[in-house]
Amino acid sequence: MSDVDVAALVFEQPLSERVRTFLRLELLFRQFRANRAIDSQAGARATLDALLDLLVVISRSDLKSDILKELTDQYHHLTRLAQRPSVDQERLKGVLAELTEVLNELQQLATQFANSLLRGSDFLTSILNRSTIPGGTCGFDLPHYHWWLSQPRSRVDRDLDAWFAELRPFERAVELYLKLLRSSVPAEPLTARNGIYLHTPAGPCLLVRVFVPAGPSVYPEISAGRHRFTVRFMEIHELDTRAQQARIDIPFELQCCNL
Repeated sequence: MSDVDVAALVFEQPLSERVRTFLRLELLFRQFRANRAIDSQAGARATLDALLDLLVVISRSDLKSDILKELTDQYHHLTRLAQRPSVDQERLKGVLAELTEVLNELQQLATQFANSLLRGSDFLTSILNRSTIPGGTCGFDLPHYHWWLSQPRSRVDRDLDAWFAELRPFERAVELYLKLLRSSVPAEPLTARNGIYLHTPAGPCLLVRVFVPAGPSVYPEISAGRHRFTVRFMEIHELDTRAQQARIDIPFELQCCNL
């Protein structure tokens, strides 16, 4: 980082539906992991909620084929880079090994594994159907769920791990794809004059990343079109008042990521 503090906040704006979906999956995987560590019925509920959300998102389209194609293309691209003498060969070898491992795990997954898991479990389906209703998974609505939550932690953990087993390769794949995407270009130091910056990318862009100093009470609103995007910094002092566009110059850093 240059003039932007190393503790900067990072705001991301996906510019494709695929990247948008991967970012949502990343959030849900993190929620699953965080809640999985909470040893309580509330933690088990939150963990299962995240698991069901993951299954719903993954079952909506053929994401397995999408991410397989993306990672396979990256593998071939990085393999070609190995011929260049300026490339860090040890680092590249590590990335290629990780890609190979993730691709092998993905290829062993059934194409519609998320749909199959939901269809094959009346227990999960009953919770999913009630979860759209506020408070709809109370004990009187789902006594089977209430019973399961009351079981020893070892039993609950065993079931959660079994349901999540086929999602682990997908988690690794999404994590690796986003890591490669985010590291595809260095961040560029810029200044938003009077709180606004208009940018025209030199080439294709899948993900806009804006690094904002942690000090000022500002956040960016990113409006993206096909050929350019605008970063407008909004100033906020109280959460119950409407944010206003900042009228000061704001240093920030920008990444236009693409694979």
